[in-house]
Amino acid sequence: MAKIERTKNATRNIIFGVILKIYQILVPFLMRTAMIYLMGVQYLGLNSLFTSVLQVLNLAELGVGSAMVYSMYKPIAEDDEATICALMKLYRTYYRVIGLVIAVVGCILTPFIPYLIKSDVPSGINIYILYLLNLCATVLSYWLFAYKNSILQAHQRTDVVSKVAIITNTIQYGLQILVLLAFHNYYIYVIVALATQALTNIATAVCANKLYPKFKPQGSVDKAQVQRINQRIRDLFTSKIGGIIYDSADTIVISAFLGLIVLAVYQNYFYILNSISGLITVVFSACTAGIGNSIVVESKEKNYQDLKKFTFIITWIAGFCSVCLLCIYQPFMELWVGKDLMLSLSAVVCFVVYFFVRQFNALFNLYKDASGMWHEDRFRPLAAALTNLVLNLILVQFIGIYGILLSTVLAILCVGMPWLLHNLFTVIFEKKHMWPYIGRLAKYCLVVLFSCVVTYFICSRISMGLIPTILVRGVICIIVPNAIYYLAFRNTDEYNQALHLADNMMKGKINKVLVKLGMN
Repeated sequence: MAKIERTKNATRNIIFGVILKIYQILVPFLMRTAMIYLMGVQYLGLNSLFTSVLQVLNLAELGVGSAMVYSMYKPIAEDDEATICALMKLYRTYYRVIGLVIAVVGCILTPFIPYLIKSDVPSGINIYILYLLNLCATVLSYWLFAYKNSILQAHQRTDVVSKVAIITNTIQYGLQILVLLAFHNYYIYVIVALATQALTNIATAVCANKLYPKFKPQGSVDKAQVQRINQRIRDLFTSKIGGIIYDSADTIVISAFLGLIVLAVYQNYFYILNSISGLITVVFSACTAGIGNSIVVESKEKNYQDLKKFTFIITWIAGFCSVCLLCIYQPFMELWVGKDLMLSLSAVVCFVVYFFVRQFNALFNLYKDASGMWHEDRFRPLAAALTNLVLNLILVQFIGIYGILLSTVLAILCVGMPWLLHNLFTVIFEKKHMWPYIGRLAKYCLVVLFSCVVTYFICSRISMGLIPTILVRGVICIIVPNAIYYLAFRNTDEYNQALHLADNMMKGKINKVLVKLGMN
């Protein structure tokens, strides 16, 4: 049997995954800033709108990639070259069909694109041409060697994909900055993105061929295995739809009802929130394999104790980040884009609530994915996403941008999370633990709410220049909420378990520091 160096590959993937995530936060942030000041905020809104429309068209992918990579694990472990090559050929066929479907449906939707924009289209811009250019980039991503990605992912070599992405993205952003500075031409800006998408696919294919030259798309997969793959795709389908509706509905509804400028302002706030969420996700994604293994080999009680530990850790991290967002969001946004492109404090509070709720939802989904609970959970993501969409369409007409934010929070809190918790405590954990766990969650939320109120009360008294205000508030946000969490949780079992886990990861350094401070 072929042996993959799991620990070495996982460590390498995490390192380059974190590097890529930081890169994908900082460089696009600079690009957004350049777009605002060199072209205008409306162009930023157009970017966001087309991205969301094309995400909806990507429904055609249906989770094919995930199902195909999963199907490669066993033949790779058994060094079954013929099956791997046959799966690659099947993968290539699927992706060619997907690209064709996206191209056809995308062209059919072209006449309706103006109805998704209420106002604010920059003068001299033909939105049909821009839309078709973006559509070409999406179709190209499927037709040009996309199947080669599968062999790298199945061999746990996503670090190669990360390296290629960093190089090609750097080329793309460098050229786009030159285009903005020299030509101020948005068409060329989009064409550069299309060209670098092709470059990314070609470079990834070259790397895959170099690392695994013996795997070529040839042969055929037996009908029984094709049926199993199609079943996995069907199980992932509703989850895929739900995720895309969640990601895209808010953007499309804002553009259609409130205009491109409001959309760009919303996306600026959401970009900061999403960046912080992304960093948290990288850390917890590293736990997926460990959680999956624990679910298989450990008792339900042991897994429930682990859930409580991870819930506590998420509470502390998400609570701290929520306090920072609440206190620093507005001065940072004023420094970045100016007062004219800011939302009110009420909208910031909505963003913070959404951020906090989203982290717990991510933890529960982590357990769902680690346990492979896709079939039992197949209808929930779609129901929650449709609830969000319906509430969006209703509330946006009465309370504007607040309706968009409120819809998402209500859909998660009232539909998504209760349903997911029920599934988790039916399949993975003992059902008797569900209500005590919910009570624990409620207590954690009260402590975080208290820390937000106290810290914001102190920070609101700080008024000086923007940069000094951000720095002083940052120091307060580091001290006050963490002190509150320590006082509230220091005598709990979860605190001691989390501290022990962190200390092991840091090779005993945390315990030494706490002993010196008299806190342990």
